[in-house]
Amino acid sequence: MPGKMVKESTHPLFVFTHWTNALAMLFLTISGLYIAFPIVGGLMGIARGTHFFWMFVLLINIIIRIIGMFTIKTCCEQGTREKDWDYKNWLPQKTNRHQMWPMVKYYLFFKKDYPITAKYAGLQKLAYWLSIVLTFAVAYTGFAIWGPTQDWWIFRIGNEIVGSLFGFGGGDGLMPMRLIHHWIMWFILIFTCIHGYLSLIYGTKACKMIFLYKED
Repeated sequence: MPGKMVKESTHPLFVFTHWTNALAMLFLTISGLYIAFPIVGGLMGIARGTHFFWMFVLLINIIIRIIGMFTIKTCCEQGTREKDWDYKNWLPQKTNRHQMWPMVKYYLFFKKDYPITAKYAGLQKLAYWLSIVLTFAVAYTGFAIWGPTQDWWIFRIGNEIVGSLFGFGGGDGLMPMRLIHHWIMWFILIFTCIHGYLSLIYGTKACKMIFLYKED
């Protein structure tokens, strides 16, 4: 169960990147749904422009956050003000080593007591790393089906591989790549909903810290 939230648990830059992530996800979702289901005519150009603008914003934002891991110090234990390099929070730590499966059992209601954890639980770290990988994956698939970039060699190779594995939609990889893009996005949306639910299940203190930089 989350401990006391102190300002040393994050950094103003990470508050900014979290806000940027939230806004990017909102605009990407709305514009992406319109691109897939244009129920109102005449807005496709605006939707596509909005979609790619916020995709670039999201990619730059993630790169900034990754750089911040190695250049900014935050606390590595819940409720403490002692700081160390932030990247250590994303790696296995002595405090919560071997706590991955107990955490899974806890969230599946097979375990009553909340496992011992550092600032981030083992399952939480895995989910965060997966979200980064999926974001780059959805960006790659998006550029692979975007007209101005789909013929670039790095995206053309991806389309050829996907087309050879899933040979439908006109004999190339654009249709299956488009479907992969959509499924990854749905996975990210489900992850975002679960992430929001878990951040609020024990109260609003985590949200106050990451969005408002405000202690309990």
